[in-house]
Amino acid sequence: MKFYCIADEDTARGFRLAGIGTRVAATAEEARSAIDETAGDPDCGVIIITEKVASLVRPLVEMIRLERDRPLIVEIPGPEGPLPGRKSLREFVEEAVGVSVG
Repeated sequence: MKFYCIADEDTARGFRLAGIGTRVAATAEEARSAIDETAGDPDCGVIIITEKVASLVRPLVEMIRLERDRPLIVEIPGPEGPLPGRKSLREFVEEAVGVSVG
């Protein structure tokens, strides 16, 4: 199972150093193309995508999440941090377990 990262140049560079295949996307067209290519790979198990890039193609991201078993799409904050209105990882964990994490 392969992992791919679709993100801005800085985030992609970090994942590339970790040995994960990357695609840089700054526009909706680039994001759509990158998702189509990576999700079309039968070995693709996980797509890691920054929130900002995912927001450019939100309907496509949601369609894949709802209609397909694979790949799993995981959104992460980009270098600028979480997008306004999005829960942080800490908030998700606290909500899931019902305990304040500090």
